[in-house]
Amino acid sequence: MPKLPSITARRVVRALRRAGFVEDRQKGSHLVLLHPATKARTVVPVHAGKALKQPLLRAILHDAGLTLEQFLGLL
Repeated sequence: MPKLPSITARRVVRALRRAGFVEDRQKGSHLVLLHPATKARTVVPVHAGKALKQPLLRAILHDAGLTLEQFLGLL
C-alpha cells in the first residue's frame, strides 16, 4: 500500500472534482463537497497553502469513498 503524500487542500479539492464531486457550500475556510450520484459528502479545510495532516487526509478519503490508489490516480 502506498504512503499518503503530503498534499495541500487545493490539490485535494482538485482531485475530488475530477472524481465527480461538486461544491455544495462553503462556510469560512471549510469547503463542503458532494458527489451527486453517490451522495457522498466530505469537508475539506482550505487553509492558506498548508499541507493536510495524514489522519485528516485519510478521513476525507474515507468520507469520499475513495481508496488511496484511486485518489493517487486523480492527482
